[in-house]
Amino acid sequence: MNEAQQHKIESAVFQRLLKHLDENKDVQNIDLMILADFCRNCLSKWYMKAAQDEGIDVDYDQARERVYGMPYSEWKENHQLPATPEQMAAFEARQKK
Repeated sequence: MNEAQQHKIESAVFQRLLKHLDENKDVQNIDLMILADFCRNCLSKWYMKAAQDEGIDVDYDQARERVYGMPYSEWKENHQLPATPEQMAAFEARQKK
């Protein structure tokens, strides 16, 4: 496999990950952070950093819109639930690891 093919495959995988997250809006960012130590916001930051590494100006809001498939404020209003005390305790325990 050459580098161009590898990039094409990686791009397809990233697009599939975004589609999967979009199809599973019930999965909260706090749950992703607890289980996997990353969330949609992390992906947005990684996206923004990768763009900047390529000399492309993408701000955090633009990156989040790419990852969330809509403006973050809209996603938050329609899909984000308040974190429960149990989720916060699990998140804090995860951060201590």
